[in-house]
Amino acid sequence: MGRANVLWEYQAASGARGLVAHSVYSRSMSGDMLQLFLADSTRRGPAPDGAFSGAAGGAACGDLARISLAIEAGRVSAVSFDADGCAATRAACAAAAELVEGETVLDAARIGSREIDAALGGVSPAMRHAVGLASDALHRALSAAASSGQVLADPVPDRVLVAMSGGVDSATAALLERENGTEVVAVTLKLWADRETDGKRSCCSPEAVVSARDLAHSLDLPHLTLDLEQSFRREVVGEFLAGYAAGRTPNPCVICNGEVRIEAMIELARRVGAVGLATGHYARIVEDGAGPLLAAAADPAKDQSYMLSALRPELLSRLRFPLAGLRKPQVRAIAERAGLPVAGKRDSQDLCFLAGQGKRAFLRRHAGLRDREGDLVDDGGRPVGRHRGHHHFTVGQRRGIGVAAPEPLYVLATDAAANTVTVGIRAELATGAVTVRDAVLHRPGRTVDRVRLRYRSKPVACAPPPVAEGRHELLGLELAEPVARVAPGQVAALMCGETIVGHGTIAAA
Repeated sequence: MGRANVLWEYQAASGARGLVAHSVYSRSMSGDMLQLFLADSTRRGPAPDGAFSGAAGGAACGDLARISLAIEAGRVSAVSFDADGCAATRAACAAAAELVEGETVLDAARIGSREIDAALGGVSPAMRHAVGLASDALHRALSAAASSGQVLADPVPDRVLVAMSGGVDSATAALLERENGTEVVAVTLKLWADRETDGKRSCCSPEAVVSARDLAHSLDLPHLTLDLEQSFRREVVGEFLAGYAAGRTPNPCVICNGEVRIEAMIELARRVGAVGLATGHYARIVEDGAGPLLAAAADPAKDQSYMLSALRPELLSRLRFPLAGLRKPQVRAIAERAGLPVAGKRDSQDLCFLAGQGKRAFLRRHAGLRDREGDLVDDGGRPVGRHRGHHHFTVGQRRGIGVAAPEPLYVLATDAAANTVTVGIRAELATGAVTVRDAVLHRPGRTVDRVRLRYRSKPVACAPPPVAEGRHELLGLELAEPVARVAPGQVAALMCGETIVGHGTIAAA
């Protein structure tokens, strides 16, 4: 019979959906013959042993779809499905199961709503919800496989995994890699799901995953989802909450890049047979004779090397940044010429887990940090006003102090234990020395000639610390000029020229 597809015909009467007949057809080699006959899908039933399962739907829509995949040697060796609700959902699941059985994992990852719809002969608008459920269930099963640690494909010399968030930068990175003759596999991270988060504005929400998957499929790329929500919640959001509770200003993006997502994607690249990972970050990788190091991108306005500063050099050897030499207007122009629908999409400004909600509400919901009145004090400890909780303030902050003074007041320090916030004039913010904790140097301390103390700030010259490369519990930095707004908890990127040779966390100024 050749390759079969499931064709379902529907009727709608008085708003009800019902299955008239279901048939299996196969196309002849010439593609113009259909053999129609009544049949039941033999794939409906329990999941095969050791299968990866994905489910979609539920109480909100009344329909539930489940698809399970058994994978052997990089190929879908068996598929089963089940569905509750309307006949359309059962039909769509049967079609998805038929499409992926026997395919390689990467070919299965190319299949989405468009292919399922085509296998059904084209469904009415009322039935597209069912097709979406089947597609979601299929890709959640693939996500379970991608997140399992199992090898999913044999190595291919010109294959690369590209991180796609659904934005213009990552989409253009994928496009450039493909134009260079590389076989591209797309991956999107699922990091955070919260009913209070605006999923459309977050780069790693369930909504963002679907958007990125649709974009990848529009480019005919296989798409996988890597679920890192547990580690992200523990290591990134957990540190964010603990930092504010302790009176620090944490930098969750540096932690996420350095300890959670980049390494996990590089490991997935190995398991899909790719030579490495490409991302849409604006940064460069340079060689100094002792191995790869991060360096600033060509576009200083978009440079993200600071946010990547916690990456270990051994990871850099499997990373590539296609946008390293481009400026943002050039990236948008490339995307527009290619007809990418995200060419004009605005950049995300929020932390992914804060999208659409304020920090105050987030800290209250997830860390129990509620308003608690305390003293605003001057540098001598004398009360000058009241505040609603130390966790609402960070060093260098000006807004929200609410105290009249001859000169504008800024936050100089916070004390979580005493629930006090020290304020003073701008001149009192300046410091000429910084203590860095948990410092890591990839090159000897004598190579360090400057340090970046905040994202988007200019590096400031410093005296080379007289230490060897490696880890240091505490590291003192003497700055060449006073610097304001040095906040404990932020990252200090240790630099040699434009190259990052180490990093640490600001402990005190």
